[in-house]
This record gives sequence, structure tokens and C-alpha cells, in this order.
Amino acid sequence: MAHPEPPTAVEVHQPQPISVHPPAVPVAALQTHAVPTIASIVLPDGRVITGYAINHAQPEPVAVKPTVSRAAVNVALGGVGFLAVCGGLILLTSFIAALTALIAQLITLAAVIFGGWIAVQIFSGRGHQGGTTVNIRKAVIKRNHFYG
Repeated sequence: MAHPEPPTAVEVHQPQPISVHPPAVPVAALQTHAVPTIASIVLPDGRVITGYAINHAQPEPVAVKPTVSRAAVNVALGGVGFLAVCGGLILLTSFIAALTALIAQLITLAAVIFGGWIAVQIFSGRGHQGGTTVNIRKAVIKRNHFYG
């Protein structure tokens, strides 16, 4: 006959209290108005653990931002539009002033070049090169015609 095995010793663990320091900020207890549900869990070795289900704290809802009035939006957009128009008018005025100055400088340049060309033609001593020279002192004037 086989001898039965002696029963194995069972280790019993007693819970040890944890020393907790009081928090710097008091924690407000969550007041739930409903009775918490009881949940049971079956472990792989067959034991059943029953306890209260923990409901996770729900984050506070995000504060709803106040809506912006349509009048404020219209005023802001009108101000932006007004500034854009003013800026455009300033740019247009500057462009017109610059264009006027450019035209005046081009006219002055043309007058200087043309006047210089005329001065060169009058005061050049090249003699008769294809042009007609009239010596007014020696000319005889008869009936609006010059005879030289």
C-alpha cells in the first residue's frame, strides 16, 4: 500500500498596512449617486474574485467657448477691407507719381539730346556738307526772294 503524501504546508500572507503620507492638497471624494456594480473575475486556477467595479474618473467637459457675434466679425472684416483699400490707394498714388517723374525725366532727356544736336549743327565748322548756307549780309532781297 502506498502511503498518502503528507499535506503540504499552506503559506498565509497577511496584508501589511502601507504607511501613507497625507497629500499636500486634499483630495475630494467622488460622490457617485448610483450604486457601483459588482464584478466577478474567474482566475485561471478556478478561484473567483468578486469586488466592486471601478469607474474611471471622467474628465471634465471642455468649457464651451462663447460664440463671436456676427456684428463683431463684420466690423473686423470691414476694417481689414478698409485698410486693404487704403493701402492699395497709397500704392496707386505712389505708382502714378513715379510714372509722372519718369515721363518728365524722359522729356527732359529728349530736350537735352535734341538741343545738343541742334547746337552741334549750328556751331560745327564743317563747311558745306550737303546743306545750304545763306549769308544774309551779302544777299539782295527782292520781292521776298533771296539772291546771293
